[in-house]
Amino acid sequence: MTRRKLTGDEIDLWQKVVKHTERLHPGAHSSPPAPPMPKPKPVKQPEPRLDPFEVGSRAKPKPVKHDLRPSLARSLASDPLQMDEKAFRRMKRGKLRPEGKLDLHGMRIDTAHPALTRFILSAQASGKRLVLVVTGKGKDRDEPGPMPVPRGVLRHKVPQWLALPPLAQAVLQITTAHVSHGGAGAYYVYLRRNR
Repeated sequence: MTRRKLTGDEIDLWQKVVKHTERLHPGAHSSPPAPPMPKPKPVKQPEPRLDPFEVGSRAKPKPVKHDLRPSLARSLASDPLQMDEKAFRRMKRGKLRPEGKLDLHGMRIDTAHPALTRFILSAQASGKRLVLVVTGKGKDRDEPGPMPVPRGVLRHKVPQWLALPPLAQAVLQITTAHVSHGGAGAYYVYLRRNR
């Protein structure tokens, strides 16, 4: 319940009442008492519904990472070594001769994927261990669009396809080819032995 303020008429009426009344204890007050004034309301502070906080005060620091993907060569190089280390070094230097070659130049994704699947599975079935898949380095887009598109779509898709079934069970190691076999536009695919 809130108290309201007295109006001017109410204060005048109070003054008249005070003048016509007798005091119970004469001499206690030398002047007539002032009309009762309402007590000032204490200002209530609204209770906070949430604990006070500062933006980011409870955030745990995360290591700074950029959202740029590593280069294709770097991501392939960081894959664990599955084959014999000596043979891998010879392959990287171009000293091992590929037993088969698939050239995907000029193919679209919808024709390149089935061709790669056929080639890898038939190469494994015939007992081949090292094959070369040529994708080309790709060409720059004529007009850059709002979505970044990596240069060389097949160059980026082939390692992904080789890591997924049904090809994953046939592939032991993938690495970028030596310059003599096509460099960044080709891959060495080392196949598992056919059992």
